[in-house]
Amino acid sequence: MTLDTQNTRPTGDTGDDYLERRTLRRGSAGWLLLTGLGVAYVVSGDYSGWNFGLAQGGFGGLGIAMALMGVMYACMVFSLAELSSVLPTAGGGYGFARRALGPWGGFLTGTAILIEYVLAPAAISIFIGDYVESLGLFGLTSGWPVHLACFLVFIGIHLWGVGEALRFSFVVTGIAVAALLVFAVAAFTGFDASKLNDIPVDTGAFGANSWLPMGLLGIWAAFPFGMWFFLGVEGVPLAAEETKDPARTLPRAIRWSMAILVVLAVLTFLASSGARGSAAIQDAGNPLVEALQPGGRATALSRIVNYAGLAGLVASFFSLIYAGSRQLFALSRAGYLPRFLSLTSRRKAPYLGLLVPGAIGFALAAATGDGARMLNVAVFGATISYALMSLSHIVLRRREPGLERPYRTPGGVLTSSVALVLACAALVATFLVDVTAALIALGVYAVAIGYFGAYSRRHLVARAPEEEFAALAAAEAELERD
Repeated sequence: MTLDTQNTRPTGDTGDDYLERRTLRRGSAGWLLLTGLGVAYVVSGDYSGWNFGLAQGGFGGLGIAMALMGVMYACMVFSLAELSSVLPTAGGGYGFARRALGPWGGFLTGTAILIEYVLAPAAISIFIGDYVESLGLFGLTSGWPVHLACFLVFIGIHLWGVGEALRFSFVVTGIAVAALLVFAVAAFTGFDASKLNDIPVDTGAFGANSWLPMGLLGIWAAFPFGMWFFLGVEGVPLAAEETKDPARTLPRAIRWSMAILVVLAVLTFLASSGARGSAAIQDAGNPLVEALQPGGRATALSRIVNYAGLAGLVASFFSLIYAGSRQLFALSRAGYLPRFLSLTSRRKAPYLGLLVPGAIGFALAAATGDGARMLNVAVFGATISYALMSLSHIVLRRREPGLERPYRTPGGVLTSSVALVLACAALVATFLVDVTAALIALGVYAVAIGYFGAYSRRHLVARAPEEEFAALAAAEAELERD
């Protein structure tokens, strides 16, 4: 059966075995593995990328941006914890928006999430290549062979099975987090508060001072870089169908992931900037390594952190591939994207959902080599999804107050409203940083909207979990009207 925006009608191509051929492995992950997954999505952002925000806003501007983006993510993940306890399916944000905002809202949210999770691994594969070259591993240089090896090896582990994949991610993430803590201890031994605000002041900027060298506007311009300390943690609900007792496990894992990331963000930001100075690391591709190298001389500890940075990149690359495959799987299973993309293997892995985004990501990495631009495109998609997911929480609280909620967001709609406002501000801020990246994301969005409007909205699969959930809500509302 397929679900149109107006009615449901048979199509003859969704037989009795349709969902059986599109089933994930149930009960493969508990809250600890999911917490590791949430941290893995993000941990590479502690090792690189965030420091470019120092050039946009200085230490004070980036610090305020990080705090505001931390508030946005905290409010959003508390909202997502509630939504994931209500609808624990692989659709994640798409499923939440589908119930609250209808098929168009679900599609727009799911597409924004896909943009994030297809572009981010492509960018990270480039950074992995850069690290491999800088470390002199096997005499390799950064280029398409390294990018291809990343996609082949790590997609291969995902095809092996979700349990094995999550355990691998957990181990690599543990290494990266342990190294961050070692780095922080070492960097704080040389901490000097006077180095925090050593970036020259732009005297022509409104509100500029030593802490805000680019003025008040620099805070806003630093928003996308403040996000890098948390970008991706919202992907935890995508593991819902492979989780033990998801209504309880997902909220717990989301909260713990966010708590760990906040601690790591504060330690990394302060220790890096105070050890060498904000000016010294604002343009560095590996800011933590630079922070431990006085005069640019490598030390034993800086080499260890360099290797750990590679582990952090691998952890995020690996987990983002997982997230993208599950979002693509859910959208395809429900008919928003071509249905063959949601077929699963004998080991219950969505093999085309892994291979197709992987092929696209590799092609982009090999063709462009521009990791920073691709990450900016990913950030643009992420901010759209954040706004729509926060709005979904508000709408469901207002429209369906009696809906069973095993977990309830502290602060209710006030919490999700804060997330919505800050997400919209971050979306606008992406234009301040990289207009081209924002326009590329809008172009991709326009093509996807054209496909949905012209075809797939009339061919949605009514038996998909997210569609059944929305149909049930519509039926209940109709009964109440009668």
